[in-house]
Amino acid sequence: MRAWLNQHTRALAASAAKLFGAPVATLFNVAVLGIALALPAILYVALVNLQEAGRAAAPEPQLSLFMDVGASRPEVREVEARLRKHGAVARVRYVPREQALDDMNRLSGLGNIADALGQNPLPDAFVIDARDATPAALARLREELSRWPKVAFVQLDAQWAQRLAAVVRLARVALLVVGTLLAFALVAVTFNTIRLQILSQREEIEVASLIGATPRYIRRPFVYYGALLGLLGGLAAWGVVWGATEALNWALADLAALYGTSWSIRSLPLRDLAALLCFSAGLGWLGAWLCVSRHLAGAFRR
Repeated sequence: MRAWLNQHTRALAASAAKLFGAPVATLFNVAVLGIALALPAILYVALVNLQEAGRAAAPEPQLSLFMDVGASRPEVREVEARLRKHGAVARVRYVPREQALDDMNRLSGLGNIADALGQNPLPDAFVIDARDATPAALARLREELSRWPKVAFVQLDAQWAQRLAAVVRLARVALLVVGTLLAFALVAVTFNTIRLQILSQREEIEVASLIGATPRYIRRPFVYYGALLGLLGGLAAWGVVWGATEALNWALADLAALYGTSWSIRSLPLRDLAALLCFSAGLGWLGAWLCVSRHLAGAFRR
């Protein structure tokens, strides 16, 4: 076990020394990898903030049930009793027509509308929270309630939230496509970098093979080099994302002040940062492994 650990420690140290021994080349490679990883990371941050904004604006989709204007009090109470016993309904709030008119007079600033019209034009209404807030379940409940006696109209107050969910699904697909393409680009960059390393050390590799070095022994420092390169690329991507969110938050501060609120864009949390670093290091390792394995396979065929 100690011998195995010493071998890996020496390979890791040699890879780190080689990586930092060529700072200019390393800087350019890390910059390319960081930019490639930053693009899907920025899209992910935008997606997460969009979802949080949607949840903050509408925590729970609601249904608004409006009675016929001519519905009597017993008929309204009967509908209320049926709603409170309904298994798909979590909460019900009754809004009498008088309260609705008072609210409209207060908020619209149009004075006493009922006096001008001669009667209250607004119906009694119920605001309903459903137990199952999925779009399909809400649509079924809306269709059922619309068929009840003396119910004029049932409105789903979260249609915009459904549109937002559709936009989020589209953004997820875009994130998957962009992330996959750029992951291939990262593997290709690492593959080419390791290929140049192999070409510069071809004689050393051939001598090591002649004296009995195993393919695993030859491959080890290169895959560590690729993993370290990918890890640095992940850190560079995090720096780009952090800088972009800080710049946007600085610009948003003035806009939020005009609306009397505080808007901010949340950057990558530690859990997502750790996932980004592991992902980038893994892609770097994969690119190096593919390159060295291809070279060794050709060398042993000769």
